Amino acid sequence: MLEAIIVLLVLAVIGYFIIKNYNPAIILISGGILLLILAAVLGHPLYADGEGTGFIVFDIFKKLKDTIISQMTGAGLILMILFGYSGYMNKIGANQVAVDLLVAPMKKIKSQNLFIPIVFLLGNLMSLVVPSASSLAIILMAILYPMLQGMGISSLTAAGIIAMTATIMPTPLGADNVIAAETLGMNLMEYVIYNAKISIPVLIILAIVHCVWQRHCDKVEGEKAFVKIDESKLKQQEGVELPKIYAILPILPLILILVVGIAAMFVPGITMDVFILTFISFIVAVIFEAIRTKNFKTVTSVASDMFMGMGEGFGRVVMLVVGGSLFTTGVQTLGVIDSLTNAVQNTNSAGLITMVIFSLATCVFGILSGGGLAMFYAVISLIPGIAETAGVHGMLITLPMQMIANLSRTISPVAAVIMIVASTVGVSPTRILKRTAVPSIVAIILVMVFSVVFLPY
Repeated sequence: MLEAIIVLLVLAVIGYFIIKNYNPAIILISGGILLLILAAVLGHPLYADGEGTGFIVFDIFKKLKDTIISQMTGAGLILMILFGYSGYMNKIGANQVAVDLLVAPMKKIKSQNLFIPIVFLLGNLMSLVVPSASSLAIILMAILYPMLQGMGISSLTAAGIIAMTATIMPTPLGADNVIAAETLGMNLMEYVIYNAKISIPVLIILAIVHCVWQRHCDKVEGEKAFVKIDESKLKQQEGVELPKIYAILPILPLILILVVGIAAMFVPGITMDVFILTFISFIVAVIFEAIRTKNFKTVTSVASDMFMGMGEGFGRVVMLVVGGSLFTTGVQTLGVIDSLTNAVQNTNSAGLITMVIFSLATCVFGILSGGGLAMFYAVISLIPGIAETAGVHGMLITLPMQMIANLSRTISPVAAVIMIVASTVGVSPTRILKRTAVPSIVAIILVMVFSVVFLPY
């Protein structure tokens, strides 16, 4: 089928450019436009009669406009405010206060066997406060790395643990969770609860696997596992000491979401709106800053970073989702999705086969590109239709894909978090990958197994 060949060729070109670190949003949008042009050339209508602009070239760009509008009126707006709020928390130093508070109890732990799994789980907990894997790695290398070395834990063990601390922590503040819930037409908290049924057991097992695997690697490498590091690379940024109460601000939206979610069980009519609750959290943070600094002009000036962060979120995340949606629109217009779903429908165990195919494809793409979320965002809009045809719930395909997209970067030599940790320790990325590969592969297998066990069909 000509259309299927075209899609595969365009997908290969897109994959090549993304692997070569071209901007994925621009590449996906370009690929989507190209597919729409080819669809028009092959005689596939872009709009039903009377719904387009009357001119095929305009119709192609109307598809882009429609895609942007659909994202801006739904999950895209939520992603922007979450991105902006996270940036504002970093700007005022609240993220650092929260991290420092979480790390404090670690100083009382004396056992290496306890320290390794607890550090791993604590690092994942910190990803609720600092969602960026790269940013979290920088912070943890400054705070936890010296503590780990002080306990006699090898440099490469410490680096391997820190490199894997932002993976599959379930949170309603995660962009991937927001997009997935919106696409599947699910309540966000319901989706996150299903996420937690898989991710929490996986993280607990992974903490144990880390302890065993890092010990094994230390025995094999001996003294080579201990690397002398330039201490200047571990210095924390100096700043004004903030009140401890600031530690609650980064997770205030999460707290409000949980409170409103519980209240909705008892008070009919109350609905949870992530945008509203995050903006309320922003206002609370501004009030905190006004009371602390007693300089409202400065406070308002710094608070504007919230809106600049929203703009950055639009450019970095929302447009990536738009690019993915436009690409899938082009695939659908060519009729390839209908052919694919018909083929899946006639296959025994269609749901499981589809889940495995999408999961493994995401894993391979993530290893090659340094992160599988670009592929996840590119195909997420296809999942409901494919799942319906396969006769399974969309979560059976979406959740494993989403988690594997995050896990795959920990076995990619070009992932930003791996390169940051490796450069800080002063070793090659492959030495860090030796410490993360086995735990990551175990986690990927567990995610697929637990998805079959815990998710509805």
